[in-house]
Parts: sequence; structure tokens; C-alpha cells
Amino acid sequence: MKFVTSQTKIEKIKTDALVVLTSKTLNKSIKHIDKNLNGVITKMIQDGDFSGKNISTCVVRNASKNIKRLILVGKEEGSSVQDRIKLIELGASNILKSYITNAHWVIDDTYEAWEIEIISRSILKINYSFKGNSKSSLSKLDLVCLNDYSLSNTETSTQYGEAVGRGMNLCRHLGNTPANICTPTFLAEKAKSLSDENTCIKTTILEESEMRDLGMLSLLSVGNASAQPSKLIVMEYNGSKTMQQPIVLVGKAVTFDTGGISLKPGRGMDEMKFDMCGGASVLGVMSALSEAALEINVVGLIPAVENMPSGNATKPGDVIKSMSGITIEILNTDAEGRLILCDALTYANRFKPKYVVDIATLTGAVIGALGKFTTGMLSNSEELAEILANCGNSSGDRVWQLPLWKEYDEQLKSNFADLANIGGEAGTITAGCFLSRFTKDYKWAHLDIAGTAWISGKNKGATGRPVPLLMEFLRSQVN
Repeated sequence: MKFVTSQTKIEKIKTDALVVLTSKTLNKSIKHIDKNLNGVITKMIQDGDFSGKNISTCVVRNASKNIKRLILVGKEEGSSVQDRIKLIELGASNILKSYITNAHWVIDDTYEAWEIEIISRSILKINYSFKGNSKSSLSKLDLVCLNDYSLSNTETSTQYGEAVGRGMNLCRHLGNTPANICTPTFLAEKAKSLSDENTCIKTTILEESEMRDLGMLSLLSVGNASAQPSKLIVMEYNGSKTMQQPIVLVGKAVTFDTGGISLKPGRGMDEMKFDMCGGASVLGVMSALSEAALEINVVGLIPAVENMPSGNATKPGDVIKSMSGITIEILNTDAEGRLILCDALTYANRFKPKYVVDIATLTGAVIGALGKFTTGMLSNSEELAEILANCGNSSGDRVWQLPLWKEYDEQLKSNFADLANIGGEAGTITAGCFLSRFTKDYKWAHLDIAGTAWISGKNKGATGRPVPLLMEFLRSQVN
């Protein structure tokens, strides 16, 4: 898939499809197009074939001798970010057909830079197929700038959108890969291959013996019963030309989660291959960072394990010691994500981070609270929480903050250890409270993506979230 930008005049365009976003009231640019197409847009509106309302669409065949299809998509003034993303995705889906090999997309002065980013991001997202059998034949999309709209800005926005789109698709592909293939070792090898391809990334893999020497007994307790060795993947992206404090991303990667001794129900357990989507999102971000060449320093930590039951599995009632020295009573072995994250969060401190953000498919409770639309967020820093919330809104990959109040934290009390690994009610919040015990030395936020990392049903698959949010956050931190 090739993306190009140009300032070609409308009368010189020869294409299989021309995409035009417009409301019922035509602006100057669209009026110019309409005039060159003998008033076909006006006619579609007058005849009721096209309303111009958000996410309405109309396809006009043979709009001119050189334009085989005119694809009109409704875009009302003042529409929300979410609506504008949907209508851009609608335009993208209309050109990803087997009979369209090249297409043009009109860019005029009503576009904001982020909308242009969404075009290339959406094309790559919609065209993705795990089995590699996409029905699209589109080989090139030309973004045509009208009214002297900045060609360089369009090119920059398109390239950034491509980077994010490919990062999302890497995240999705790893999430969709079956757990018999996507093991902790597989993820470690993928991280190494990324650093081999990009000199700005340095990758180190900590093996079980090294983690044991560091005292990461909480992390290691989760993979005790698996034939697959646990890994801690450490990726360092050095994009800044100055000595900046890095931002650390910590991604939970339980490559398959049976629940351990606290065994999950069999129905739907196949979807537990998605329990590594936090780690997959960090790999996706590292790939996107390299392609976008953001001038920032970022460390990606991916604790990768498989949670299985066997004779040497961790049991409910066991007490383990974390890298921080805090002891943990295991009340439920299916609350394992926090056990691998807490040691990774302690390890993060050695990088003297500006911020730390962990990303995890941590609790089913977040789906009950927020559904499948929004990522749950908890943070010990209102400053960081506000930045992430704003970046979620502008990227269309939204978050909603939940409280870290003392009353919830008290549910983690244990008679036999410093804290228990589960509380009572409000499971998403008590999980955040657990993690907050290990983040006292830096500004930290936790993203619970259990509701947003994948979808179920006939379209089952990983979504690539929250790669757009994380990339927008990192871009906001570039000096």
C-alpha cells in the first residue's frame, strides 16, 4: 500500500475512485469539484441520494470520463472526533474493494492535521487480515490538496498515520497469533528482530535465572507451572538528541491465561490468548516510534509468562516475595497480571523515568464499568492522568479515570502478608491500588484495556488499542 500527496488540479485526476467529504452546504473547494463534474454533487443532494449528514454516503458511477467512482461521505460542521473518525473509516472502507486499484482523497482547508493522520491509519487498519487474504486491490492512495493546503503538512500527517496504523497492526497480529506459537520466547524473538531492523532500539532479554537473582519472585510465580520459560523483555528506544528522562511503558504479556489453579471456565477461554495485548501494544508502539522517528527516549518493559495449572503451580494461600520486598498473599491465581506487573514496575525505577504507564488486560470488572468502548485509567498523578485523557480524546482512543481512594486500598489487607492480590468489590480499582503500592517513586498511570484490546463474536480479534493513545501521549512529550 503506497500513500502519496499531490496538488493536482481536479480536472487532471484520473482515478478508480475519488473520495470527497462534505456537508449538504458545499464549501469553496467542493463547489469547484462540483462545477468540474457538471454539478453531480448538487444533483445527488437535490434528488435526496446524499444527505450530507455525518456518516451518510453515496457512490456515483462514472462521475466523469476520468473518474470511475465519486464517493461522497457526509461530514457536518462541528462533528465530534469520534464521528469524524467513523466517517473517515467509512470513506476508507469504500475504496478497499477488489475492483479499485488506485484512489484519490480530496484534502481541503476544512481538514485538521489529525484527520489526515486518521486516513492512512484507517486504510491500514481496515485492510489488515490475519490470514493475509484481504479483498482489497488498492495499491496507491493519492491525497490531493486543494486551495493550496500545505503539501508538506499533509505528507507529514500521512506518514505519522502510517506509522501508527502499522504499529496497531503489529499489535493486532501478535494478539491474534495462537498461543501455541505466540509464547514468551516468540515475543522475545520479535522484540529482538525489531531492534535488528531499527538501530534506535536496543533490546535485552532477562531470563528466569537473571530475574531470580533480582528477586522477581512474584513475576516468576505466575509461570512456575508452564513448560514455557518466562521472560522480561527490555526495549530501549533512544530517539532524543539530548539526555532526557525516558518514559517507561510496561505491557502485561500473559501469552495464555488458564487462570492457573483458580481455573477459568472453559467457555471463551480461547480468547485468553489476548491476555498479552498489553505487551503487544508496547511492541506496536516501539515499531511506530521507529517509523515516525519521534525525538524522545522510551523504555518498553514486557513481562512475558504463560499461566498454567500443574503440580508446581502457585496455589491460593501461598505467600510470595516481590522484587520490592513487599510480600503478597495469593488468594486467586487468576489475578496474575498484577503479579508480573509489580516486579516490572519495580524494575522500571532503575531508568529514573519521567513517567511510567502500564498497559494490561487486567480485570473483567472494567468491562462491567465501562463496556468495550473506553479504557479504564488509574493514576497517582493528576498531571499525567490529564495528559493521557487529553491524548485519548484527540486520538479517538479514549480513557476514563477511576479513583485510587484509601477505602479501596484497605480491601487488600492480609493476615499473612503485606497485602493480598485481590480485594473485594470494585475489582478494577483494587487492582490499581495493588499496583500503586509499587509506584511510590515516580508518576504512574495504569491502563486497564481488558475491554478495549479485543472484540468477541464473528469479528473476533485484537483491536490494536491503545497504540494510538500511547503514540499521541509520547508525541505530546517531545520537546
